[in-house]
Amino acid sequence: MKWLSKTYVAAVMLFLYAPIGVLIFFSFNESKSRANFTGFTLDWYQKLFSNEMILQSLLNTLIVALVSSVIATVLGTMAAVGVNSLRKGPKALVMNLNNLPIVNPEIVTGVSLMLLFVMFKELMGRVGMNFEFGFTTLILAHVSFSVPYVLLNVLPKLRQMDIFVYEAALDLGCSPSQAFFRVVLPEIMPGILAGFLMALTYSIDDFVISYFVSGPTSQTLPITIYSMTRRKVSPEINALSTIIFAVVLLVLLLVNFHGARQERLQRRKGGAAA
Repeated sequence: MKWLSKTYVAAVMLFLYAPIGVLIFFSFNESKSRANFTGFTLDWYQKLFSNEMILQSLLNTLIVALVSSVIATVLGTMAAVGVNSLRKGPKALVMNLNNLPIVNPEIVTGVSLMLLFVMFKELMGRVGMNFEFGFTTLILAHVSFSVPYVLLNVLPKLRQMDIFVYEAALDLGCSPSQAFFRVVLPEIMPGILAGFLMALTYSIDDFVISYFVSGPTSQTLPITIYSMTRRKVSPEINALSTIIFAVVLLVLLLVNFHGARQERLQRRKGGAAA
């Protein structure tokens, strides 16, 4: 039975990563052919870094992702602290409302946000103020779907924390704000970082919602790639996808290495204390 389970795992891994392997392989193809490999070249990577449209879209994506993730992390952390102090009934209601944007189809969220911004644009126009689709609408939209994920990451850390530590800080002379920043915040920091990274990932990866709320001068990278594939798939897209995959893989390896190192250090401290 072991060989059967290993074969099954190998088949699943092949199914998941074979397309990525083909993409990486043809990113070094000398010709534009997607079926025949005519020779090794790095020209597509060179053309990629000289493509102003792709570079500008990448910059737009990073700006929107970083700004919206920071705002969503702050709002989500504040919301988690508030929800954690609620009673059982109101807490269940708030959590159901929080989970609604997560299970809601993205196209519904995108269309609803677009209609909201169109209505707001008309209202601003009536009072003589200008409001256009662009970075503002993108950031607001990304914050709206990122906050629930931050809350879900921070709330378990608040539940795990010993409330008596916070009360002890108050008894020792800390103000509520000092006790929060010196006691509560360090305890829930892993959840905050996890929520920030999740918000950042979803923001960079988002296409559907961004497609409805972006402006002509604020297109993100997924929208640019989509517009390029509608005409003809260029090998530059293969090169770009390869770079993104390599960066994500490197970050994942570094995070896992750091986590394994921290775990080994904790084990050594525990053994020394024993």
